Amino acid sequence: MFKRVLVANRGEIAVRIVRACRDMGIAAVAVYEPGDMGALHVRLADEAHALPAQGDYRNPQAMLDVARSAGVDAVHPGYGIISEHPGFVRACEAEGIVVIGPGSETLEQVRNKIDTLERVRAAGILTTRPSSRAFTPDEGEAMLAEAEVIGFPLVVKAHAGGHGRGTHVVYDRDTLLAVVRRSSGAAQAFYGNAHVYMEAAMPGSRYIEVPVLGDCQGTIIHLGERDGSIQRNTRKVIGESPAPGISQTQREAIWATALQIAHLFTICGVATVEFVVDREGQHYFTEIKPRIQVEHLASEMVTRIDTVREQLRIAAGEPLGYTQEQVRLSGVSIFCRINAEDPWHGYLPSPGHISSFRIPGGPNVRVDTYAYAGAEVPVHYDSLLAKLVVWGATRAECLHRVHRALQEFQINGVRTNLGLLRLIINDDEFVTGTYTTDSSQHHLIDTPPADDNIGDMAAVAALAFLARAQSASPVTPPAFTSGWYHDSRKLS
Repeated sequence: MFKRVLVANRGEIAVRIVRACRDMGIAAVAVYEPGDMGALHVRLADEAHALPAQGDYRNPQAMLDVARSAGVDAVHPGYGIISEHPGFVRACEAEGIVVIGPGSETLEQVRNKIDTLERVRAAGILTTRPSSRAFTPDEGEAMLAEAEVIGFPLVVKAHAGGHGRGTHVVYDRDTLLAVVRRSSGAAQAFYGNAHVYMEAAMPGSRYIEVPVLGDCQGTIIHLGERDGSIQRNTRKVIGESPAPGISQTQREAIWATALQIAHLFTICGVATVEFVVDREGQHYFTEIKPRIQVEHLASEMVTRIDTVREQLRIAAGEPLGYTQEQVRLSGVSIFCRINAEDPWHGYLPSPGHISSFRIPGGPNVRVDTYAYAGAEVPVHYDSLLAKLVVWGATRAECLHRVHRALQEFQINGVRTNLGLLRLIINDDEFVTGTYTTDSSQHHLIDTPPADDNIGDMAAVAALAFLARAQSASPVTPPAFTSGWYHDSRKLS
């Protein structure tokens, strides 16, 4: 097993990895930019190294320099940032440093989304329908011609990188080129590749993802499935495991397809195979994420398998140690992504100082976060502030618990999407489990947000009044000290 691991990330995922390392007796080495000196992952790590400049979390060379100087055995890049940067992985491999995640060969294979779809289709598996090639923003006429062949609505996606960044739905040709420019800019900023491609959209579909774990001896297992249909700007806001509204036959067919695809790419470590399920219940492969995902907590709650621990074990060359039959999927979990943003004002990010931070508790409630009262939400990175996941023996129990947990969650000093999450989990489509990818677009955002702090403000006002009353100094009226007063109290 490794002795020292560099956590090449920030925020809640860095905190998560630091804790997993320390649970296993591994020294966790953190990195931080100038503005993150007081961050929670820095405080919890065994050792921390400063990065030279703002933005160096995304600088592969800066991370490699720290890995060398700190003398680590391995690097865990988490997700986002440089987790899918083949050049960084190759450089670490050349230095003899293990990257806890996919190897450079696997990254190269799945980084080209169109080639990945074609390879899966060649294996006889149904896939979504992509454009024939990737495009740059200056190829407008060629894109318009291809869009007419695919048909509207369609989805514009980054050719390299994850599902969220640079992904947009386009409903007509008039807006296509403007969306392409926006998507291309986001793809260049986050993945270093401005190319985008198009894919036929499936309105009213479900977005189902299957996390898989594979060791380097060839054993691959799945951890059930999650429903990630509730999205904002194609980024999953609420996740649920198991997915409601699909039959056991559909579920098992999706699992089998996910394992077939994972073997096709020889997955060693953790990955997520993602599908779109249409209104008729047919599933289509759309992409594979060769890394840990934001929503991995939902799968951990129903399997009781520590995904990060397994990543560390597999990267160290250890076998999984259990078979598919030994994986027990129990109960229901619901995951909520809490962002520092204002849903009622165009989802504007809300960086700043957190004045108070109260997290929910109780049985089967978990919060992963880097935040605390007094922490700063940075302006330069993702608005993800915290991740809440709850578990229940039944879906009804889980719904009650997530409702209670969201009511208990209170954050002041920055705007958050807590109000919107409370609306979603009380919406009829979510309660009945009939929601689709279209559900995120409907009337919820038109509902005025409730003032979540009224109860707390009333309690604060009452305490302030009580404190003021108790701190008042007693004053004796002058008449009480006069001779007349004393004489009038004497008995005859």
